[in-house]
Amino acid sequence: MRMKLMHCTLLQFLIFCVVVLTAFTHAIAGDLLEIKEKGVLRHLGIPYANFITGSGDGLDADLIRLFAAHLGVQYQYIPTTWENWTEDLTGKKYEVTGNEVKIVGTSEIRGDLIASGLTVLPWRQQLVDFSMPTFPTQVWLITRGDLAVDPIRPSQDIGQDIVAVKSLFEEGKVQEVMGKKATCLDPALYGLKNIRTRIKIVDFNLNELAPALINGEAESTLLDGPDALIALEKWTGQIKVIGPVSEQQSMSVGFPKSSPKLREAFNVFLHQCKEDGTYYRLIMKYYPNARAYFPAFFDEITPEKINP
Repeated sequence: MRMKLMHCTLLQFLIFCVVVLTAFTHAIAGDLLEIKEKGVLRHLGIPYANFITGSGDGLDADLIRLFAAHLGVQYQYIPTTWENWTEDLTGKKYEVTGNEVKIVGTSEIRGDLIASGLTVLPWRQQLVDFSMPTFPTQVWLITRGDLAVDPIRPSQDIGQDIVAVKSLFEEGKVQEVMGKKATCLDPALYGLKNIRTRIKIVDFNLNELAPALINGEAESTLLDGPDALIALEKWTGQIKVIGPVSEQQSMSVGFPKSSPKLREAFNVFLHQCKEDGTYYRLIMKYYPNARAYFPAFFDEITPEKINP
């Protein structure tokens, strides 16, 4: 009788574990079928440039809201930070050294995708999968307008341009650069620690780097192209672009590696947006000067699409 009771108790425990595990898996799952069943798409975002303005709109905010409508589900914006977005998306705590990633723990999953002017970087690709490019970018060295250093003379070779920018540090014309770790604006990603440079790592939001530069926090800072375009327009004459420190990069929407169908559905949706002119109208709304700085990327849009 006692053995039978123990057997029954063990069986009940195993059934309980299966039920809990199934419920937990369903709760954290974020691929296409689960999202349609839940009826909501959770968009992780960080106010940044004109991708997410903080007022409920922006290029990425509008794009993901349209994607949710395309899927027939509700849109939900969930704020995160540059320090926490990967954990909020993947449920994994991690440490990054250069391009090396080490998983050190787990955390709660809070969103189904991240869209926030997110640059595709090698270390990030180890943690998440990216959509087809949503926007072009490049990391530029920016100084105050009154700093006694001239922008480089652009060549037809981006590699030579990057060398020319770095030579300004080696020659002592620029001695300090500001950046932010765990973002595309980490000076360590571009070899700036290996030359005569004072690196100033700050905890500012990325939107605060340009005003901090103007206020004298550092001689120079790294900014990516889209943010620099906004800053140049907002603080005309107070900052200037010296030149690139990176090759041209891409910004994309990030997905958990467990959500291949959701990523595939977004790529189909984005292609449709480019075909019907929706994408171009959003670009003109939030980044009307982008085509002048990144013509190769936007040349994929045919004349018929750019005159909606």
